Amino acid sequence: MTNPPLPFTAAREEEFDELGELLGTLFHGGFDAESWAVEKTLLEPERTLLVRDGSALVASATTFTRELTVPGARLPAAHVSMVGVAPTHRRRGLLTEMMRRQLREARDAGREPVAVLWASEGRIYPRYGYGLAAQRLVIDGETVELRLPGPTSAEGRLRLARAVDCRAELARVYDAVRPDRPGWSSRGEVWWNYVLADPPAQRGGATERRAVLHEGPDGVDGYALFRTKSEWDATGPNGLTTVDEVVTGSPAAYLAMWRLLLSLDLTRRLTYRTGALDEPLLRLVNEPRRLGARLVDGLWLRVVDLPAALAARRYATPVDVVLEVADELLPENAGRWRLTGGPDGATCVPGDGPAELACDIRCLGELYLGGATVGALAAAGRVRELRPGVLATVGPAFGWHRAPAGMEVF
Repeated sequence: MTNPPLPFTAAREEEFDELGELLGTLFHGGFDAESWAVEKTLLEPERTLLVRDGSALVASATTFTRELTVPGARLPAAHVSMVGVAPTHRRRGLLTEMMRRQLREARDAGREPVAVLWASEGRIYPRYGYGLAAQRLVIDGETVELRLPGPTSAEGRLRLARAVDCRAELARVYDAVRPDRPGWSSRGEVWWNYVLADPPAQRGGATERRAVLHEGPDGVDGYALFRTKSEWDATGPNGLTTVDEVVTGSPAAYLAMWRLLLSLDLTRRLTYRTGALDEPLLRLVNEPRRLGARLVDGLWLRVVDLPAALAARRYATPVDVVLEVADELLPENAGRWRLTGGPDGATCVPGDGPAELACDIRCLGELYLGGATVGALAAAGRVRELRPGVLATVGPAFGWHRAPAGMEVF
């Protein structure tokens, strides 16, 4: 029996709560009205795709309009989220159709050269051209034996506060640091509401979220967001510190804040889920193994408009290469492209010479923020060197002096 095609429509505000209930079911978290009251303010109805079977809502996907920091630049990026299909309607092509429509709409609108998302499962999105652009460092550490370098006179002053009470200071620091951090997204008012929302149902028995702010010679120049959970065992206190964000461009502020986070009274463990691959903490503690650090996937990126995307970012070293690119979903990206650029700018135009490197659009997503290397992709057989020696010259260009990082799950 063939299932009839189902209609795809843009959401209406009166459907938002029904969407929240569907997502609560699909992601096994249930529907929490307080949390959803904040999350639904992020929705853009015209960019929220819904699928119904009769009166039942059975699938959804949304896009948020935000800016993304990329190597040497900031550009509009489609932030994809709330993607899911009801278990009763799997294996009917609904996910594929939603992803195709999202990408086509973004491409036709011409304002967002790339799209990004966090994946519930890493196997899902590569088939739509998304590449793993930024890994993240997860820390599950034992803090008892960890030590950091001692304080210096240049460290400044630390101040504790409720996170919601120092929002303006947090935003100023974040906006100052973000331009140098590939993978970080812009935060307007509704996004700060989302980041700082702290409903009791989402705390897992821990305290409300707190902030520690670092005050340097010119005012607040760093912050960390964290919470603690009281636990005891037969040997005494065994509390847990959960760190959500550490944001600063000052080495002194970074060291001072981490010294506090690792030494809170009655705590013995610390978890941090959104560290970067170049996290300085790994180079500061006396015993890195005690951090229990591991790498997992973070931000996934899809190149939507290839020439616009490659021309928008900067390159660490001069590059001049002709790429042969495959893209089944957006054929406008397929073909031969000449990329010319460096630290000061870049151009990308149709190539008129023989191709020197060949790859698919997913590979460009992995390379775009500087998180993957051309050499690693070539070793995996996913990038092909068509002119001997070109890997050695192109590889360094796609790198960057800061590793990309996904700061927040959206």
